[in-house]
Amino acid sequence: MSGHDALERRLGVVGAGKIGTAVARAAVAGGYHVAISGSGAAERIELIVDVLAPGAHAVTTDEVIRYADLIVLAVPMHRFRELPRDLFADKIVADAMNYWEEIDGVDQELTTAPMGTSMIVQERFASSRVVKSLNHLGYFKFEDGRRPPGAPDRLAMATAGDDPAAVAAVIQLLDRLGFDAVDAGPLAAGFVLQPGGPVFGISHSYDGLSKLLLSEASRA
Repeated sequence: MSGHDALERRLGVVGAGKIGTAVARAAVAGGYHVAISGSGAAERIELIVDVLAPGAHAVTTDEVIRYADLIVLAVPMHRFRELPRDLFADKIVADAMNYWEEIDGVDQELTTAPMGTSMIVQERFASSRVVKSLNHLGYFKFEDGRRPPGAPDRLAMATAGDDPAAVAAVIQLLDRLGFDAVDAGPLAAGFVLQPGGPVFGISHSYDGLSKLLLSEASRA
């Protein structure tokens, strides 16, 4: 493996909850070298990571950032503003977060975000390249839905982002995680992937998801 390929195979995950550890576990299986952080010291999540994502390395968030250029952000949404604005400078951030009022509390900015919550995340981390993805299939569907390329029952997962290179990196990640990736368009299109949107929580094939997203785009 060349040095460039080795860097491409590095993935960072910020957030060691159900989604973060599931992504880390799938990424290890897909050939990535994964560094994952939770809140606080790395020692607090070492056992969790060893059990739920064997092969991934529990480190601090700062170490995750230094390790990888592609970062999956999977913290509870009410906590993303606790992270420094420049934390993800020059990084690709796959925003896997969803806003849930019963969990995150009432947040007027997120509730009324006309172009989706990922636009707020991009504003917060302006020096990063945010791509909305990994949020619209639930934990169990993510776990059960992973398939090798070409499998007839492989599920699709969407991406939405404004930077073509960042979107391409997340599409490659999704393929290695076990999903067919569908480009939903610009970051503002991530609105349809959120809870309450037409895509959220429903399993689709590549063709099915592509047609649905095209239909939604024609209505916009």
